Parts: sequence; structure tokens; C-alpha cells
Amino acid sequence: MLGRAAGWGALGHGPRDRWRVAVTFDDGPGERTPDLLAVLARHRARATFFVTRPAARAHPELLTAIEAGGHTLDAHGIWHRTALTLTPWQEWAQVAWHPRPARPGPHLYRPPYGGHSPLTRLFARLSGRQVALWDTEGRDWTGGDPATLAAQTLARVQPGSVILLHDGPAVTPALLDALLSGLGERGLEVVPMHELPARRITFREGLTRLRASYGA
Repeated sequence: MLGRAAGWGALGHGPRDRWRVAVTFDDGPGERTPDLLAVLARHRARATFFVTRPAARAHPELLTAIEAGGHTLDAHGIWHRTALTLTPWQEWAQVAWHPRPARPGPHLYRPPYGGHSPLTRLFARLSGRQVALWDTEGRDWTGGDPATLAAQTLARVQPGSVILLHDGPAVTPALLDALLSGLGERGLEVVPMHELPARRITFREGLTRLRASYGA
């Protein structure tokens, strides 16, 4: 259980000696997606969208728009539920689903809430997926002031960081605009997560994640 909470073996951040970061969005696509795409285009940034199957089926035109903008589609599952609430056969379907299965890999899977069950890594390996997490949160789910959230996020960003945002909160487009401006001022290029490329979370980094999750 500690290993799964720490994220050991999942993809975390990229190389710290390259001036690149990844901006990622969970939970879409939805009504906010066009606004996010407009902000990304204005800053010439490319992102990774971790989409859910219900939203992808409801908005196929947005999947097309995401890819047309040079962004990458990856999987956030069928059910937006933590892995421990799924039966083994449900989690197998959850991990194996991908919005673009015919696309050349890597195919990334981000578990809802980052949660794992004892079977998550096994299912990912068997289905040819890589579990993808993050190292920096934009905290847009709090609904805070976008400028403040952007400043707090920028204070935590390092070269190679994978930044977690959400496709849905009203605050996210303005937060994204301020965040991308700040990243540009620091000379950090925004690329899809697989282009960093993201690396597996080490033992020490996993301990840091554990302490952060308990407010330490």
C-alpha cells in the first residue's frame, strides 16, 4: 500500500537538466476544452489531455480539436473512481481502455486521483500501458484566485515537472494563461508528457510524495 501511495515505478517528472515541462489536464473533454485550447495556442504550448471514456464519447469533435492543436490524448479511464472501489474485471477494463489505441505508443494511463490497487501495475503491464502521475499540482479544483494559484504553482515547478490541471473548473483557463506566461519567462518549453520524457519515480521521490500527501 505504501508503494502504491508513493507512486514507485510510475512515471513522474522528466529530466531536471532539460528546460522542458509538461502541462497535463484530467477529466475532459468538456465545455472548458475550447478555452484551454485557445490559451495553449496563444502561448504555442503543447499539452497532454488525460480523457475519460464517457467524455470522449460525448465530445468526439473535441478529441479531434485536441489532436489538431498538436496535443496528445491519453487515458484517464472509464470510471472516475479510485481503483480500490473497482472489481478486478472493472479495473482491467479501466486500465486497458485508451482513446487512441491504434496510435503508436507510449500509451499513458493516469488513474483517477492517482490511486492504485494491488493489480493496477500488473494490468498496466499486460495491456501495454504506462502509469503516469505528476509532481506539481495547480490546485484548480480549489476554485482559488487564478493569479495566486499560478504563482504558487510556479514556485514549485522545476525543469522536468509534470503539472496537473483539470479540464472543467472555471478558474483553469485564467490559471493556465498566467502559468504559461510564467513558464515562458523562465525559458521553460511546454511539451507533451512523453516528450520530456517522463521517468519512473525513485524510492527517494516516492518518500517525498508520501510526506506531501500527509501534509508534511
